[in-house]
Amino acid sequence: MTDPEVPEPVVRTAAGAVRGRREDGLTVFRGIPFAEPPVGEARFAAPRPARPWDGVREAFAFGPPPPQDVGIAGPAAALPEGDDWLTVNVWTPAPDPAARRPVMVWIYGGAYRIGHAGSPGYDARRIAEDGDLVVVTLNYRVGMEGFARIEGAPANRGLLDQVAALEWVRDNITAFGGDPEQVTIFGESAGAGSVASLLAMPRAAGLFHRAIAQSVPGTFFSDELARDIGTVLAAELGLRPTVTDLAAVDPAELVKAGQTLAPRMPRYVDRWGQAAPTVTPYSPVVDGDVLPVTPWQALASGASRDVDLIVGHNRDENRLFTAMAGKLGQISDERATKALRLYAPGGEDAYRAAYPGRPANDLYERVQTDWLFAMPSLHLAEAHLAGGGRSHVYELTWPAPGNGGALGACHALDVPLLFGTFRADLGPLLFGGAEPSAEALALSSRFRTSWTSFARTGDPGWPAYDTERRLVQVLDAEPSVAPYPEEASRRLWEDHEFAALPLLES
Repeated sequence: MTDPEVPEPVVRTAAGAVRGRREDGLTVFRGIPFAEPPVGEARFAAPRPARPWDGVREAFAFGPPPPQDVGIAGPAAALPEGDDWLTVNVWTPAPDPAARRPVMVWIYGGAYRIGHAGSPGYDARRIAEDGDLVVVTLNYRVGMEGFARIEGAPANRGLLDQVAALEWVRDNITAFGGDPEQVTIFGESAGAGSVASLLAMPRAAGLFHRAIAQSVPGTFFSDELARDIGTVLAAELGLRPTVTDLAAVDPAELVKAGQTLAPRMPRYVDRWGQAAPTVTPYSPVVDGDVLPVTPWQALASGASRDVDLIVGHNRDENRLFTAMAGKLGQISDERATKALRLYAPGGEDAYRAAYPGRPANDLYERVQTDWLFAMPSLHLAEAHLAGGGRSHVYELTWPAPGNGGALGACHALDVPLLFGTFRADLGPLLFGGAEPSAEALALSSRFRTSWTSFARTGDPGWPAYDTERRLVQVLDAEPSVAPYPEEASRRLWEDHEFAALPLLES
């Protein structure tokens, strides 16, 4: 709650002064522009520095979300409309330039097509409070605005937005009580894919010093695939995928193009391969410039070897998506066989041999989880290790209590646990709408303690990963350190290379 007896603090940034509020013992600033609105002449361009303003700007409300589809948690509520999408928010114990507290910068997920920093699930109060540090959240362009491959525009505009936000942190965070030499980036799902990308991007070098990647997706597009998908997206509007054709189109119309294409993507499996069934037409593009190579290749070659890394995943990632499709526990052997043939290294028989007697549901969930999140995450840790870096690995195995526990340790469960936002966004689905149990609260506290300790010292409280003992933090009701639990899958995938997804035929 806002404290009416405490003066509203004012901080001067490079672009102008902002006024925040004292809330529950913290000072909070919302909706600070880190770049000018990417509209008009700036549409589809790399982010440009925010225009300076006179006087003191009130930083009381989150900035408007970037144009996007309605998310799985429903529409953004009570957020302003407008085109000032590129903003940051800051939670700080005190805006004291002498404090030099560690800084954590959150990058949201959402399949690179939805998400915004004003989501109630990303209320960073508990992280800043428990860790006695500064937390920054940011907006970046998603969907066609941020990730579609458009002729005449740079690739990966959403990633470039993230770099611009990190440059804002570097240049301004001292005034908010943070230390620009002690910045940790952290993100989940597409946010973790963004973290992995930033580790591989020359433009991001030196802007952060530690990184946490929660459930890294393995879907990175080759330039050829991205251009082909971009052509089909633009064709939904009867246009070409060029800045000339698209710059005057209302952003809401571009959102509709993605909405109409997504459910039809499986029809393109002969052309787009493994990308097609994801029904997500956006991903970071290995374009050779903004993102020169995949994160796995970059880290194995020593990129970011001086950046300590936490990376991990949840045991039952794919169950969330199966449940949302209304198919939980209803996967036929035919459907499981199709998934195994499309995703399993070594083919269908390798998985059936590694998991003998498993029913179709289990095989389907396992190969989908392994392909999309588990093995990309583990391989990122191993690539970083091969390149001379240090990685700490975890697996979340604690099952979500909602829906009678049927969701297991599914995708996105780590987000409300980390932020302590059990009633926001997916919280009611995952926790059943009841008060969180003592067990859930203890695990939530454990997440924040480990993450903030890592941001402060580089040590999350468990050993670094190596390829001999393979020790990881298993996050459950009773957390433990043990050899990586998914050994059968690890062996199936150990020789697999997570390359950019190709265009199979044009």
